[in-house]
Amino acid sequence: MSEVAFKQQSNGCRVVPKSGRKLSGLSEAEARSRLVAEGPNELPKSGRRTPLKIAAEVIREPMLALLLGAGGVYLLLGDLQEALILLCFASLSIVITIVQEARTERILEALRDLASPRALVVREGQRRRIAGREVVRGDIVVLAEGDRAPADMVLLEADDLQADESLLTGEFVPVRKNAAALIDRAAKPRPGGDDLPVVFSGTLVVRGSGLGEALATGIHTEIGAIGQSLSALESEAPRLQKQTRKIVRLFAVIGVVVSLFAVLLHGWFRGQWLDATLAGIALGMSMLPEEFPMVLTIFMAMGAWRLSQVRVLTRKTTAIETLGSATVLCTDKTGTLTRNQMTVAELRTPGGDVFRPIDTIGEVPPAFCNLVELGALACAEVPFDPMEKAFHQLALRNARNCLGVGEWRLFRSYGLRPELLAMSNAWRPTGGNGTYLIAAKGAPEAIIRLCNLPEDRANAVRKSADAMAGKGLRVLGVACARHNRSDLPDHQADFVFEFAGLVGLADPLRREVPDAVASCRSAGIRVVMITGDYPVTAKAIACEAGLDAAAVVTGEELRAMDEAALLQAVKTTSVFARTMPDQKLAIVRALKANGEIVAMTGDGVNDAPSLKAADIGIAMGGRGTDVAREASSIVLLDDDFSSIVMAIRQGRRIYDNLRKAMSFITAVHVPIAGLSLVPLLFGLPIVFGPLHIAFLEMVIDPLCSLVFEAESEEDNVMDRPPRDPQQALFSRSLMTWSFTQGALALTMVASVYLLSLHFGIAENEVRALTFISLIVSIVGLVLVDRTFDASAGLRRRNRAFVAVVAIDLVLLGLVFAFPPATALFQVGLPNLAHLSAVLVAAVVLVGALQGLKLFWRKQLNA
Repeated sequence: MSEVAFKQQSNGCRVVPKSGRKLSGLSEAEARSRLVAEGPNELPKSGRRTPLKIAAEVIREPMLALLLGAGGVYLLLGDLQEALILLCFASLSIVITIVQEARTERILEALRDLASPRALVVREGQRRRIAGREVVRGDIVVLAEGDRAPADMVLLEADDLQADESLLTGEFVPVRKNAAALIDRAAKPRPGGDDLPVVFSGTLVVRGSGLGEALATGIHTEIGAIGQSLSALESEAPRLQKQTRKIVRLFAVIGVVVSLFAVLLHGWFRGQWLDATLAGIALGMSMLPEEFPMVLTIFMAMGAWRLSQVRVLTRKTTAIETLGSATVLCTDKTGTLTRNQMTVAELRTPGGDVFRPIDTIGEVPPAFCNLVELGALACAEVPFDPMEKAFHQLALRNARNCLGVGEWRLFRSYGLRPELLAMSNAWRPTGGNGTYLIAAKGAPEAIIRLCNLPEDRANAVRKSADAMAGKGLRVLGVACARHNRSDLPDHQADFVFEFAGLVGLADPLRREVPDAVASCRSAGIRVVMITGDYPVTAKAIACEAGLDAAAVVTGEELRAMDEAALLQAVKTTSVFARTMPDQKLAIVRALKANGEIVAMTGDGVNDAPSLKAADIGIAMGGRGTDVAREASSIVLLDDDFSSIVMAIRQGRRIYDNLRKAMSFITAVHVPIAGLSLVPLLFGLPIVFGPLHIAFLEMVIDPLCSLVFEAESEEDNVMDRPPRDPQQALFSRSLMTWSFTQGALALTMVASVYLLSLHFGIAENEVRALTFISLIVSIVGLVLVDRTFDASAGLRRRNRAFVAVVAIDLVLLGLVFAFPPATALFQVGLPNLAHLSAVLVAAVVLVGALQGLKLFWRKQLNA
């Protein structure tokens, strides 16, 4: 890229780089006045969510509000036990959510405070170290290796300056910087590309030094503009909440209608309107699906806790389920699919020998040691540049075969220049004054020029370099020279260089990525790479990862597309290269417009808008920026792509288990409501009162919240396509299956009740047998609903199920063994024969349901 011209304009003093004139910078008074007028140099932070604020947000959730409201209604009705049970579960849900989200906020706060950059500025002619937030527009800032730019700056001086702009572009390969010839404050250059005379706020200087004048601070910087754009994006309400609201409204309407019908029927035929009203309330209690909101809240909170154990933080618990229904996973290349660490991938000698260090953990063959050593000697002694770090690491790995940098003393460095993209270091042996060894590295064309290669050799080098670049490698040439004179020339081109070979560097793919991509493919999830890197590199990495790289669309091509063309392109293209932040956002929106459920990964500020616009934003916690983490729903602390697949698996498991719990809740309310309604219809003795129903809730609620939540995933959880986002949580087939289960359970329990009355068994024992039969039928329904396949639930390990059933049996035993409880529940101890008949009936019920499940298996697994 050619140098951008800037018109000269003074800022308190006329600045002429490299003129020898002393820079005075701003005065302290002027700096203070600008700080007051324009505000501190920092991005506005969203207020930290305190436990009290989290609690307020949780309570405002419609589902939990319904649960608390139901408890309040029962409290007003005087049913203290039912009210306390509901309120206890509501409190438990709130506590779990507060603890989890508060922990997440503390960790995010710690990540935010990991770095507090400071800046070296020139004020009143003196260099002063100040906090980055105190830098103001017009400050002269001194930049050196390892510094992070505190503001958007125009470069007044640049000495071999290179910057890592991955924060804004997503690509961590450094770009060259040149000093501006003229200053134009109206120019708005974009990050990315070499030879720009601008350094952007938040970017890292990896090589060289320079002086810059701050043009923009805080929200006016490139990084601030991206952060500000997030406020224009609105997050959508989770689909699961919408669907659950519909289910609750449906059951509430059914409950009200049935209760009113029972009250009218009982009052009309018996004339006892007060008793009819109380019976109607009991019937409504038996039908009200208060477990639904409790199950939804606890499942999501526990899912977040489980993911936190594998270093995946959930900022919005509803995102877990949504991630389980994702159809497209958009991912960056650098640091997500790759290790974000440059590695020497391939070495080529002048004779044409090839060696790939990336494919072996052993030492480099002797024929390549000279190339390895010279490559390291051509780098800085203490490198910041990731490519130079790669050279040093390879040399240290082969210290026994290669001389190593430690045996040489550096005398002079020749930096990169726009006219010659190569750099050289002049060394002498440690402890001696012998011949200089000059090691050079740079673009292959620049090294060809330094070595003055004849055309045939130059063409051979170019052909080898092109072959390496075709593999997605960043190719550098290496050369060496000997200098016998005591004085060193002013220009590296004055040495007589000899070509030493080519070095190909790459950001290698993470080992777990191909398997993770294969898991996504088997799960029907399309993985799309959106990167700022070059198309050749993007295609090479995509092929290695197992993505469909047949077509690569670049940012330039995207810019030329209209809306219709973009909608069509995102349907078939899986690799997008050289994209800008606004194009990432456009791709995400186009995918959503096509009906996809989009998960988006990112780490830089440039990713934040697309993270927020996606259905699920996934930020990297290790190298991610504050803005990206704030815009996301999920944060990966280990930056591991396979963790995303794990979260998808968890989301699908949660959704499956939620459906199982919903199915169980519906099924179990059928016999409870039926046994409350049958006596009213036929004038039979009332079996259950509010106390019995409250006890049953103590059995049902733990089974839902603990047993089904702890259930392991289905065997085919990652071998089936994502569910249709429009598919109802409680589908018609699942509802039919639930009512079928409930009807069979009601038939079994009602048979026990009616036959006991028919044979003249005492009323207390009839109630006891009916109560026990209902309890064991509930356990049977759990066994059936724990899995969607035809195998019995007993074959699946679930410690929570064993523990909850054991506790329920102990409580049931106490009802019959503790006389006050026996009197309170109005039950009598049944004889062994009657009890055995009830257990046989329960076994028959489970067997019948398992047989019927064969016919529903396909629909349940859909």
